[in-house]
Order: sequence, then structure tokens, then C-alpha cells
Amino acid sequence: MAVRLKDIAHDLGLSVVTISKVLRDHPDIGEQTRKRVLKRMKELNYQPNFAARSLITGQTWTIGLVVPDLLHPFFAQIAKAISMEVRKKGYSLFISSSDEDPALEQEEIAQLLARRVDVLLIASAQWAAESFRRIEEQKIPYILLDRQFSELESNFVGVDDRAVGVLATSHLIEQGCRRIAHIRGPEISTAIGRLTGYRQALAAAQMTSLPGHVVSIGTSGDHRGERGGYEATLKLLANKSCPDGIFCFNDPVALGTMRAILDAGLRIPEDVAVVGCGNLSYSDFLRVPLSSVDQDSMTIGKVAASLALRLAHNKTPRRPKSDLIPPRMIVRASSLRRPATVPAEAPPQLPPSRDGRTVRR
Repeated sequence: MAVRLKDIAHDLGLSVVTISKVLRDHPDIGEQTRKRVLKRMKELNYQPNFAARSLITGQTWTIGLVVPDLLHPFFAQIAKAISMEVRKKGYSLFISSSDEDPALEQEEIAQLLARRVDVLLIASAQWAAESFRRIEEQKIPYILLDRQFSELESNFVGVDDRAVGVLATSHLIEQGCRRIAHIRGPEISTAIGRLTGYRQALAAAQMTSLPGHVVSIGTSGDHRGERGGYEATLKLLANKSCPDGIFCFNDPVALGTMRAILDAGLRIPEDVAVVGCGNLSYSDFLRVPLSSVDQDSMTIGKVAASLALRLAHNKTPRRPKSDLIPPRMIVRASSLRRPATVPAEAPPQLPPSRDGRTVRR
């Protein structure tokens, strides 16, 4: 026979309400009581009846996540961090991929809404905010990840993309680059923010981008990745004013950029320095290790999970919250044109011989 809350309550001399509050991680319960209850649940292999809990609490104890590409390391790391955090609080995570297809994304969202998930997290492939109005009509709280819409007031967690552009471009300027190009992404907030940062950094250094030095990979974002970067770089290298530094929308684009530079018989970074964005796990193992702006995907996932759990427990609507994660510049060989300003270590002094000559070893 399945173990019931009533059985655990009887064993421990507690009320069913107290046991239920432990399951819901209610703040009324003291730590010692919580540990006693959880220990007994584990001993009895208690499995919560989620259907019954849903009837009592009005919650399904599930959270939905929709991302453009689960194979992309950035989104995979975010999904992993969210899953780890919500699992600690007894929630299950339903994960869907839209494959950068707005229509498929809407279908996946509809499926999750039909399941009555408590919160939705979405890294959207949409070009407009209209589909999110329908989510609001169903009173399901949602959080936008990585990509946002200027016309939509919503919860958002992601990196500060303007700061990404400033960091990458400023680094190339510091390395002595004077003809800095940018391979930008599609018309989504991440690409727009990074382009803005690129231009701001150039303006701060009293520089401007030369004609033809901003090239787009098109509308399909990460799916064009390396191929888009390769084709865009060929255009830049054919330009009358060939760039000596390139800031790429993301790391997959930067891989294509580096391949095009090397295929053209040029050197990285001596002829053209390259910076990407994402700091993907393989960036340090490339033929020329890639400098990249780290978006801190694990922190994005943890912050998003924390916000989702608060929304799930909060029955009254709250003002939308925006969390911008600061990026970090990770410098590797692909952009390091100037030696680090660390003084070289002095060579060891050899002891003189008795007759004053230096002893050789």
C-alpha cells in the first residue's frame, strides 16, 4: 500500500498540515521539524501524489522551459542550472526546443499551457511580442530568457548585451586594432544590444566603423553559426579597408570567421584579431584559442530559477523584474596582439668563480 501523508504524520506525532507545509517548503516550519519529516519520507520511500497536491494547492509543481536550440551549449547550460535549482524545491522541469522557428515555439508554449505549468521560461524566437499577450490572458507567469522585447513589460533574465559589445570592442581597441568590424546577429535584442555596445565603444575612443564593416549573418541566428560567420568574413576581407579586428555576434560565428581568415592565408591575431561571445566550452581547445565574452549562463539559469520559484509561490501578480547579468571578457590567443604588461622575470644570477669568472652550468 502506498504511504500517505497521514501515515507520516502519525509516525512523527505531527499534523497532516505540518507534513504538507514541509512538502511545500513553507517558511512556518522549523529546520529541525523539516529534517525529521524529510528523513522519515526517505525511510518510507514516500512518493508525493502530484494530482492530489494540485487539487489542494492549485499548483502542478511543474515549470516549463522553451529554448531555441538545446544543442547550443549556452542554452543547454541554462537548462541544466534551472533544472538543478527547481528540483531542490520539488518541482519538475518540462523542456522544449523551438529550433528557432516562431510557429513551432507557439505550439510548444500552447502544449505547456495545456499542462497548466506554474511558470513558463522562454528564450524566444519570435519577432514580435503578440504571442505573449495570450500567455498573460491565461494568468500564467512567465520569464523571458536571453532575449527580450522593448514593447513588452515582462520578467527578464539575461546578460547585459550592450556591455558585451562594449567589452569586446574596447578589448580590440586596447590591442591596437584600428579598423574594427562587427559581424552582427539577426534582428533580436541580443544582436541589437551588442551592436549598440560596439558603436559606443568606438565612439568613446573617437573612432567609427568604416563603410561595410558591419555585416549581418541574416535572420536565422545560431542556426547559420559557423557558415554565416565564414561568409560574412569573406565579405569583410574583400573590403577595400580590410579589418584588423572583428567582434563576432557569438562563438559559432567566430569559428567561421577564424576559418575564413586562415583560409585566406592571414594570421590570427597578427593580421586580424577575433573576439566572440559565449565562452563556449571548446573555445580554449581550438587551433587558435578564441577570446570570448562570458555570458555566465549558469548564473542566468540560477537567477531565472529563483525568480520562477518566487512567481510559482506568489498568488498575487507582482511588478515585472529584470535581472541583467554582467559579462566578463576572457582573453585568449585569438585577440592577444600586445604582450601582457607583467614585468618579465629576471634571469637567475649565476655565482662567480673564485677567479671572478662566471660559472657555466
